[in-house]
Amino acid sequence: MVAIATPMHTGVAPDTALDLEGLERLIEYQIEHGTDAIVAVGTTGESATLNEKEHCEVIRLMIEIVKGRIPVIAGTGANSTTEAIHLTQCAKEAGADACLLVTPYYNKPTQEGLYLHHKAVADAVAIPQILYNVPGRTACDMLPETVGRLSKVDNIIGIKEATADLGRVDKIRELCGAAFMLVSGDDATTREFILRGGDGVISVTANVAPRAMHEMCMLAIKGDAQAAAAIDNTLSGLHKNLFIESNPIPVKWALNRMGLIEKGIRLPLTWLSRASEGPVLDAMKQANLI
Repeated sequence: MVAIATPMHTGVAPDTALDLEGLERLIEYQIEHGTDAIVAVGTTGESATLNEKEHCEVIRLMIEIVKGRIPVIAGTGANSTTEAIHLTQCAKEAGADACLLVTPYYNKPTQEGLYLHHKAVADAVAIPQILYNVPGRTACDMLPETVGRLSKVDNIIGIKEATADLGRVDKIRELCGAAFMLVSGDDATTREFILRGGDGVISVTANVAPRAMHEMCMLAIKGDAQAAAAIDNTLSGLHKNLFIESNPIPVKWALNRMGLIEKGIRLPLTWLSRASEGPVLDAMKQANLI
């Protein structure tokens, strides 16, 4: 599953304009190259700098462009429970297949606060919901025991676990059961994550290398560790260097280099620095993208 970037017209500004033609181009590229699902307006989609109207509109447009060919999972998390409910309702009304809700960021809730926040959203909006734990971005770590509690809520169906702690695969699986969807949010450890019993990945690397990521994941799901490693080794530079500056700065540069999007991003993010271009370019060459 790709955590898709949100294309914008050329510029670096607080209100850089959204590029709707670029959005269609990106989605068609993903579908053509084997991506299993689109994750809209997550961290990679610059959700933090889209206002609520834009957020809902981008989700609606993605669903319209996809036309049911693959699932669309809408990023609807917020550090305000009320805002998260509103965005999740928007996604449901637009026809999203599920929603992805990041743990509330900056305000650092307790484990009980995390439980009550996610339960409130799930109770308010009857749509399948996937938890998203990424403490490196949020300063908030949802512990496996809290995930276990939330897995008992009917429409909370899984978690995107982005700690890169492979030991959590076993712990969450033990607490939540085989039916609970357990996906990686860390490209660099995804292969081992799946081999240990995970179900897949919501990927940044897949923005530029969707077919290779899909094939690697399928091999890992089948238990073919050697073949999965052979593909993953070609992607290792992307897993690392697409984070050489804050995501999605490097991946937007790479997509522009591939001719898929314009040079547009919103402040406070900036365009990739000249010093970082070489490592990203090298990673793209290693992955046979250029």
